[in-house]
Amino acid sequence: MPASQTTIEIATQGPGLIEFTRAAANFVAKSADGPALLTAFVQHTSCSLLIQENADPDVPLDLNEYFRRIAPDGDDPSMAWMRHTMEGPDDMPAHIRAALTQTSLTVPVNDKRMMLGTWQGLFLFEHRHRPHSRRIVLHLA
Repeated sequence: MPASQTTIEIATQGPGLIEFTRAAANFVAKSADGPALLTAFVQHTSCSLLIQENADPDVPLDLNEYFRRIAPDGDDPSMAWMRHTMEGPDDMPAHIRAALTQTSLTVPVNDKRMMLGTWQGLFLFEHRHRPHSRRIVLHLA
């Protein structure tokens, strides 16, 4: 099977998880031919990708809150040590959150579908406060 690739764009409105499972599944259904691996790669340094539960809407809310607590915004007194502040008080904490998660995911594919578990979905995890347009490269090989 020759490799296939596309880029999807996701508009964000601030911190939180945005599911893109359906977009990835549509790409796989059109492009897969036998067993393969799907790689998703986000082209940014202040957001990340996760495979996470997609059944209970409280899971993304709790994850966002947890990461806000372990890497608070730069205007929090506990973050006074930060040097990278030119892009706003949420930028360096966003880089920390991204460093603690991942910028790429790999999912096995068979019969034109991702082999995700029952409650698993693919998510972009936005770490910045202002809206962004995020690019995710989907590569199937």
